[in-house]
Amino acid sequence: MPVNAPNENLNWPAPSFKLMNIDNHLISLDQIKGKHGTVIVFICNHCPYVKAIASRLSYEANELKKESISTVAIMSNDTEKYPEDSFDNMKIFSKKFDFKFPYLIDEKQDVAKSYNAVCTPDFFGFDKNLMLKYRGRIDSKVMNSDENEIIDRELFNSMMHIKKTGTIPNKQINSVGCSIKWK
Repeated sequence: MPVNAPNENLNWPAPSFKLMNIDNHLISLDQIKGKHGTVIVFICNHCPYVKAIASRLSYEANELKKESISTVAIMSNDTEKYPEDSFDNMKIFSKKFDFKFPYLIDEKQDVAKSYNAVCTPDFFGFDKNLMLKYRGRIDSKVMNSDENEIIDRELFNSMMHIKKTGTIPNKQINSVGCSIKWK
């Protein structure tokens, strides 16, 4: 059953973290924050909602990087109950979708809890000062939508708004996905 990420609680600072990246290096929030903003997205490898947006996530992250907005993905699921989300499978998933951003494992699930993440994917858009301004979805495309429809690039457009104005975008539609698999 899909879960909706809440988006009514905004304007709080990003909790710091230091997690293992798929390249076997520890990465902190301070190391990856962008000059003009940072997107933190909680994802996993097995969720059909994540699989449906993974290519678009890769594309949007590359486009945001051109605007000095960084992206980082965090995998917080219980890998014992969900072995498809294992660290080794994260490496495969990242390569398959050509992620050019860090993909971190949150084995203790402390980071997901500190962000109040609830689903995969769950998007958090922070301004240059790491204050939360966006908690919505990647775009208007749904899993079974018409290929010819025009897609509203909600995450990208919101991050551009945040970069230019520093304010919370008016349009924020909840992300929907699988629940985080807690231990």
